[in-house]
Parts: sequence; C-alpha cells; structure tokens
Amino acid sequence: MTPDLTYLVWSAVLALLQVLPTTVGRQFTWGLPVLVGNRENTPEDVPWVGRSDRAYRNMMDFLPIFAILVLVAHMVAPGNGQVVLGAELFFWARLVYVPVYIIGITWARTLIWAVSIVGMVIILLQIL
Repeated sequence: MTPDLTYLVWSAVLALLQVLPTTVGRQFTWGLPVLVGNRENTPEDVPWVGRSDRAYRNMMDFLPIFAILVLVAHMVAPGNGQVVLGAELFFWARLVYVPVYIIGITWARTLIWAVSIVGMVIILLQIL
C-alpha cells in the first residue's frame, strides 16, 4: 500500500477509535441503562465528554473531504511526495488534536486543527 493510502487508512482507524472516549465517559456519567436506551432525554455531558464528542464530530466532518482528496490525488498524481506530506500533516495533526481537545487546550487545539487543514490544502494543490 502506498504511503498516502496508508495515512488514509490510519485516519479512518483514528476516527473509529475516537468513539471510545465519548462512549466510556457516557457510560460512567450517564450509566448503562441510559446509554443503551433510546437517548431521548439524556443528561448533559460532563465537559470532557462533550469535548470528546465534538472532536469526533469534527473528524467526521473532515474525514470524507480528506478521503476524496487522497483518493483523487492517488489517481491523478501517483507517488507525489507533496500528497504524502499533506496526508502526514492531516493524520498527525488529527492524532494530536484528539487529546488536546479533550483536555481543553483551546488555542493549541485551533492551531493543530489548522495544520490538518493545511495538509488537505497541500493535497488539493497537487490535484489542481
């Protein structure tokens, strides 16, 4: 597998794993009966669980865009080092983003998010 596709797969794995902190946090704070119920009247999340959920949702917003960019770039510019660089930036920034967001380090979180966006822009520029 090429490096760009490898980073795409690892980004998907990261997205899958991002569900865990929210789920575990809600189990401890809401309890299992609420968690397995219909969730119509759930309690508010404690702050770190809410941040974990927002970090996951943010990943779900950007992962499809990243995937499209990587897949198109893989087809039109195979073996392009800039595509790999962009994919690396996206993945590593997103990996760091999760704990920084859950902990609640606001400015750092935004800068790290921006690095992941820069990674996608680098890939986009290789397609255009």
